[in-house]
Amino acid sequence: MNYKETLEWLFSQLPMYQRIGQAAYKADLTNTIELDSYFNHPHTQFKSIHVAGTNGKGSVSHMLASVLQASGYKVGLYTSPHLKDFRERIKINGVMIPESFVTEFVTHHKQKFEELKPSFFEMSVAMAFDYFEKSNIDLAVVEVGMGGRLDSTNIIQPEVSVITNIGFDHTQFLGKTLREIAGEKAGIIKTGIPVVIGETHAETEPVFRKVATDKYSRIEFADQYYKTEYSMQTVNFKQVFNISKNGKNFYTDLKVDLLGLYQRKNILTVLRTIDLFIEKGFNIDLQSIYSGMENAAYSTGLMGRWQVINQNPLIVCDTGHNFEGISYVVEQIKNTPYKKLHIVFGVVEDKSIDKILEILPEDATYYFTQASIPRALNHEILKQKAEKYKLFGNSYPLVKLAIENAKINAGANDLIFIGGSTFVVADAL
Repeated sequence: MNYKETLEWLFSQLPMYQRIGQAAYKADLTNTIELDSYFNHPHTQFKSIHVAGTNGKGSVSHMLASVLQASGYKVGLYTSPHLKDFRERIKINGVMIPESFVTEFVTHHKQKFEELKPSFFEMSVAMAFDYFEKSNIDLAVVEVGMGGRLDSTNIIQPEVSVITNIGFDHTQFLGKTLREIAGEKAGIIKTGIPVVIGETHAETEPVFRKVATDKYSRIEFADQYYKTEYSMQTVNFKQVFNISKNGKNFYTDLKVDLLGLYQRKNILTVLRTIDLFIEKGFNIDLQSIYSGMENAAYSTGLMGRWQVINQNPLIVCDTGHNFEGISYVVEQIKNTPYKKLHIVFGVVEDKSIDKILEILPEDATYYFTQASIPRALNHEILKQKAEKYKLFGNSYPLVKLAIENAKINAGANDLIFIGGSTFVVADAL
């Protein structure tokens, strides 16, 4: 098989949550543990960081990887989902896994996969860990796929566990309350291993503290140490932050090449995690922190976080796809100058979207669409639902068509926003 044929086999043979949803979700680690044994426990051969959370875990993972790369470490990065190419999920120092490795991995172990029938995610985790071991990395930053406790990544024994925040997403799997969801995310906390929690929340803090106490794990709430005093955007598409620690100015003019306003919170999680790594003896100096943050997206290949893809009209895409994520997007839109607003919008059908539609701006022209995956909500049904919230526009069966029509209608000083779903952004890019 060549690379294209390998991907076709993977996508057709292994159930993939991103495409088909609930039918692909496996709520136990049986397959993961069997694959780990089959590959001789590759994750035990490198150090790791484990990153969970409802929103921000991708950004936090990429920023951490970038700082560690800038510090001279050989860093594996496992994230999901991918936007354009499967290989985005598995990188070392920002370089995607070679096509040849993917093809050979699947070819050599196809018989085992056909016998075990793992999910697409279970297989991709096994591939990542095998690749990282064979490449002799120093450290892997591993992003949780969903939840934490039963996620395929949850076989690692990390140096530090990180939970960015808790919000309502994947409630059919993780629970209907913030406490229940926090309990699932807290499943990545390991005995004696410190955990950094990004945001303090009255409902979830006791959950995390209890699990950490039971596991004899040191617990740190990043926002109780660091505060973003202000942030501003530079002309060359970077954000500049002033960060205080325990009430005193600590990081001044800290530049980040990620533009979302929500990075104000994510950056605190990253900085507190770096503190713990320095305490553990990792060689991370101030210059590496500044350099790694300034080049986070560039050095790791991160896409889809308030990503500017055109000027005049300004076209921006963002992968925010739940209530909390889209709340930040709406806030960012309000802070962006434009003459008229155009929104290309699509969602997946297993999302509860009423709360999201409620907060979307009414003063926009909408281009309702659907991503090219079976889980996408039909564009006409989305249009009908949106009209109940006074959101008006036309509907298009393809993201490409929606964007083309938005471009035709937009003036040079207008803003076109593309989002609602990771997969809409994937089609756009």
